[in-house]
Amino acid sequence: MDSFELNKVLGAVLGTCLFLLAVHIASGAIFTPPTPAKPGYEIAITETPAGGAAPAAPADVPIESMLPGGSIKQGQADVRVCQACHNFQKSQGNNVGPNLYGVVGRPIASIAGFNYSAALKAKGGTWTFDALNDWLKNPRGDVPGTLMTFAGIDNEKERADIIDFLNSNSDNPLPMPKAAEATSPPANPTAAAAPASGAPSAQAPGAGQPAPVAPKPAAPPASK
Repeated sequence: MDSFELNKVLGAVLGTCLFLLAVHIASGAIFTPPTPAKPGYEIAITETPAGGAAPAAPADVPIESMLPGGSIKQGQADVRVCQACHNFQKSQGNNVGPNLYGVVGRPIASIAGFNYSAALKAKGGTWTFDALNDWLKNPRGDVPGTLMTFAGIDNEKERADIIDFLNSNSDNPLPMPKAAEATSPPANPTAAAAPASGAPSAQAPGAGQPAPVAPKPAAPPASK
């Protein structure tokens, strides 16, 4: 290869390098991201109220107000997930968990021969509507140490449907509770306050008293 051909090859390589360098400089000028005014990452922080207390969570709806509108049919469908551990018919006996026929109104941990956890035995009391509602919402939160592995039901309507079904699944269903109605003070009629004792009471003209008579104008003096 003579010097002329070699110069052409070197020139082509040099031209390619210069072209790539120009493209790199141009792309850097076009696509360079803006430099942040303050380096670092922005972290969103939830501000607490001025008093320092977090906003209170909404209160649960009383179960007494949910039960009258519950659906026994829907509750029967909802307890299918419980059938892996519980029986619901009177003559079926216990399963992994105790039989739940007639559970509403039954003393807690009272089926003979079933091995209840010590925590549930210590709870005591009766499976009332309120007790079942707390238990279905969060068994381990209601009775710490229980052997129940069910996570619980957050939906209030679903819990009400299940309790309605459990109550109906009994020889003697309990009557549905009624939510306590808030009593409002009776309306105070817009009557005038009674006058203090000994103070004369003012009466309008015509209500037992004659209207005051306006004084007559004085007669003009006689001309002399």
